[in-house]
Amino acid sequence: MTAPMLLTDSQRQVLLWLALAVAGWWGVSLLAPVLLPFVVAAVLAYALRPVVAWLAARRVPQWLGAGLAIALLMLVLLAVVLIIVPVVTQQWPLLREQIPPLLERLNTWLVPLAQRHGFDIAIDVEGVRALLRRLISGHEGQLLDHVLASLRIGGSAMLAVLGNLVLMPVVAYYLLIDWEAVVTRCRALVPPPWRPAVGRFLAEADAVLGQYLRGQLLVMGALAVFYAVALALVGLKLAVPIGVFTGLAVFVPYLGFGLGLVLALLAALLQFQSLLGVLLVAAVYGAGQVIESFFLTPRLVGERIGLHPIGVIFALMAFGHLFGFVGVLIALPASAVLLVAVRRVQGLYVSSPLYRPRDAAHSPEED
Repeated sequence: MTAPMLLTDSQRQVLLWLALAVAGWWGVSLLAPVLLPFVVAAVLAYALRPVVAWLAARRVPQWLGAGLAIALLMLVLLAVVLIIVPVVTQQWPLLREQIPPLLERLNTWLVPLAQRHGFDIAIDVEGVRALLRRLISGHEGQLLDHVLASLRIGGSAMLAVLGNLVLMPVVAYYLLIDWEAVVTRCRALVPPPWRPAVGRFLAEADAVLGQYLRGQLLVMGALAVFYAVALALVGLKLAVPIGVFTGLAVFVPYLGFGLGLVLALLAALLQFQSLLGVLLVAAVYGAGQVIESFFLTPRLVGERIGLHPIGVIFALMAFGHLFGFVGVLIALPASAVLLVAVRRVQGLYVSSPLYRPRDAAHSPEED
């Protein structure tokens, strides 16, 4: 009879860590809706920590500095909302007034071209005008009633959303006050033999994230000024709100630029009703993309993350699939941390016997 095989101490430790990892993943999956506001609050606290440290260096109490940092963030978010809402409210009535004349111009070009090729094609401008009249001018009250009804039906969900919106800045405030204590407690949970390696990893990740956030803020400010001024020179009436929104939205790669471009092209189409005006606005955004990609980002951000453009796209899609819109927001900072981890794992792999066995270290093929 074969004796039972006993596990070594290292094997037991590996199995124990695997069991803890599975249990932690299961717990996070189970409590994901509850943990989300706390995770967002932790990200906000980390982003605002340099502001609190800067104020503390100027003898501002930590509790007051944390409150000022949270208030500043709330004011910035409120300003973004106040920038977006006027754009939407001004574009909405223009759809009814200016789309029919635009379609009539399109008809004057499309109908003769189609007739030359034996087709009878024309856009029903009156039908479109009637549809826009019904959608825009006759149902605002009914739309409001539907919204209010949906709020009453999903009252618990709405209360949960509002509760999370209130909870996140509160949790972020307390994390900012007790940041050093929380970090000390978390480090104490790391096994003593691992603490030097974990400390070096966290220091490198913190340096990468700090450089990324500071550089990204400078890029956002520079692009907001550029788009606002350039669109104003083109003659766009909504140059300032659309330009500032585009500059701030570039924090979400590709998606922010795309939303700003769509808003600007729609505003140009409704205002100018000519191909030249639309092309000028498109040229402004093309120039802004070139400036961002070849000057601002390399100089201010310094490409410290080191992700290939394909890697950026994959990170946005992967984090968006896993965590929704919040995942898109944290995709690049999280990818920076993961890249630091991947580099360390790669170094361990290259120096391990798995990559270069001892008996093959001086093989004839290498000589």
